[in-house]
Amino acid sequence: MSRTEGFTRRKLLTLAAGASAVLTFDRAFATTAPSKDTGGKTMLTRAIPSTSEPLPLVGLGTYRGFDVAPSDAAYKNLPAVLSALFAKGGTVIDSSPMYGRAEQTTGELLSIHEPRSPAFLATKVWTRGREEGIAQMEESFRLLQTDRIDLMQIHNLLDWKTHLPTLRKWKEEGRIRYIGITHYTASAYDEVEAVLKAEPLDFLQINYALDDRGVEKRILPLCRERGVAVMCNRPFGGGGLLARLKDKPLPGWASQVQVNSWPQLALKFLLAHSAVTCVIPGTGNPRYMADNAGAGFGPMLTGAQREQLIDLVG
Repeated sequence: MSRTEGFTRRKLLTLAAGASAVLTFDRAFATTAPSKDTGGKTMLTRAIPSTSEPLPLVGLGTYRGFDVAPSDAAYKNLPAVLSALFAKGGTVIDSSPMYGRAEQTTGELLSIHEPRSPAFLATKVWTRGREEGIAQMEESFRLLQTDRIDLMQIHNLLDWKTHLPTLRKWKEEGRIRYIGITHYTASAYDEVEAVLKAEPLDFLQINYALDDRGVEKRILPLCRERGVAVMCNRPFGGGGLLARLKDKPLPGWASQVQVNSWPQLALKFLLAHSAVTCVIPGTGNPRYMADNAGAGFGPMLTGAQREQLIDLVG
């Protein structure tokens, strides 16, 4: 492993060992809350439409939480975040050059993870120009310390017509396994829809939350029609959703779907939509990661249960 910001592999291993107390806490958390997702079971999966490969329902977004250096106190929690994801059967880790140091941090931590991590690595190209895009993606390979990326996405559709031929070529060569596009705002839905109709793609990453359901009208049905996997970003909306719900009691039927927290229920709301393949809530907190992953277990919500939640948030 190359030196990064003066930190060697040995120092990174020392930091990971220092997080053991956090990891021990989260293993206990995973065993007791929720209690029904243990007993040898692993996270539920959903097939990627273009290949039928199973993908675990809950992954990890690295925006903000992984934009930290080894010298930062928050960095010490991150090995336990990854371990909490993998212990539950999750694999998807999503990053981007837009996320500051997140790709580099992800690569560092995966390089020292024992046993070898099962990560499904997703990142993005976020620049203009063919050569600039190639250079940025090559840097992502270096930072993530991998010779193959599972999913390369064109971030926010930036110069997508220029980048798409490179992505298709690299997919043919086996350097990337899947290609996709992303966005995070309703103002882009018309363009997203046009690209989905015009181009064969494996994935769309898009904003979808209990209080942000605009994609339900046209985007999600189109993805189902076109055989495009959907990865949900911003699954807790802009941040106000959980704040509004935290003091409310969970519905009486929550235990029937093996849910014991509002974050789990908010994620299960999304996963109950048949077009959704995976949700990627971002966190740098191991306890939150373990709790989020709990949404990938147990029965999905019924239509009536989804409608009750919609009525609750107004």
